[in-house]
Amino acid sequence: MNYRISIQPAGHAFDAADHQTVLEAALGAGLLLPHSCRDGACGACKGKVVQGTVDYGKYSAGALSAADQAEGYALFCCAKPLSDLVIEARNVARAGDIPIRKLPCRVHKLQRLADDVMLLDLKLPASEAFRFLPGQYVDILLANGQRRSFSIANAPHDASHIELHVRRIEGGKFTGHVFETMKEKDILRFEGPLGTFWLREDSQRPIVMVAGGTGFAPIKGIIEHAIEIGLKRPITLYWGARDRAGLYLDELARSWEGALPGLRYIPVLSDAQHDEGSDGAWRGRRGLVHQAVLDDFGDLSAHEVYACGAPAMIDAAREDFRKKRGLPEDAFFADAFTFATAAD
Repeated sequence: MNYRISIQPAGHAFDAADHQTVLEAALGAGLLLPHSCRDGACGACKGKVVQGTVDYGKYSAGALSAADQAEGYALFCCAKPLSDLVIEARNVARAGDIPIRKLPCRVHKLQRLADDVMLLDLKLPASEAFRFLPGQYVDILLANGQRRSFSIANAPHDASHIELHVRRIEGGKFTGHVFETMKEKDILRFEGPLGTFWLREDSQRPIVMVAGGTGFAPIKGIIEHAIEIGLKRPITLYWGARDRAGLYLDELARSWEGALPGLRYIPVLSDAQHDEGSDGAWRGRRGLVHQAVLDDFGDLSAHEVYACGAPAMIDAAREDFRKKRGLPEDAFFADAFTFATAAD
């Protein structure tokens, strides 16, 4: 049986089979609903069911609370329709002409950026044109059928390779392989490009970017694209980490202030009291990275925000920027990182 799903306020409509999630059906119809992990863990695809009923599926309680459900919200990557639906979702886009593909790639370079961060540079086949939008991600396809998602850290104009920033996760099988046994010239397979986190070039709003940890990766791709096209919009970039080592490409980020007029870079450390070194104590910003934005901006109603990092940071930023600083709901673009362990 098929069900008809209508999207407010965009006015799009599509059909879903009863075995499909709302997100799967939308993607199949060429509509990109906001999403990230596709596993019920990050909350990026959360939206309101205005009419109709759904099977909520399996999801993390941290991504969809009982209060959320009581207010009519569901995670569209998990929810399956039990009737025709009217849903509310913002930032809906059409897939356009960039196809999602499965391709082989070769490990070209492994570079340790920090004790727990590896730059994985993957060379693409010369005969295959791979296109993507700055900020999107790919899924590495593992032999057991599982996937691991990583944001593309380079810009589309340099598409002969893809750069990934891999954080080592305690007990993580794939990240353990990257750090311990992966070698240059190894062959991997991936699927992409994926996700709805990319630079909206048709806007003239000033931009605030918020990165937490390796959430810096897609932000790097977006800013390198902005430099390539000579973007004129003001950009304020906040990069949050626990300590200085977490700002693993700090010098590069600082160099962007000279490469892109109008860009301001603000690093923020949450555990700076333990960060002493030969060059002295940390004299920069301290605390939570989204709080630094709140401290600097009394009004975000005329801005766009691009945020990437842990789900808790994304949720706090979305809530506080909207309620405390007037950020429009359709001006917040996010990619929430979740991590798989050996048990997954």
